[in-house]
Amino acid sequence: MDTVQNMIHGTLDYNVIIAYVFGIILIYLIGRLMLMPIKFLLKLVYNGLIGGAMLWGVNYMGAYFGFAIAINPITALMSGFLGVPGVLLLIAMKVISG
Repeated sequence: MDTVQNMIHGTLDYNVIIAYVFGIILIYLIGRLMLMPIKFLLKLVYNGLIGGAMLWGVNYMGAYFGFAIAINPITALMSGFLGVPGVLLLIAMKVISG
């Protein structure tokens, strides 16, 4: 109650101000740490969708030659993470394995 009366009269102690600032910074940092896993998951889903689209394009072009790569979560994420080199790697693995 004493702190509320000090706030009303404008005589707030510096220790209280520092504690409030520290608390706000701590809440900000904790919130920031909680958002990182969500950003990582969203990036993983985005890369998987891009990888699936690239594989779909390879399968579309490969249909004329009788060539197809299965689109599943592993191949989509591999091509999503590695980009064009990942797609080329999947094509090379498919050609080598027969």
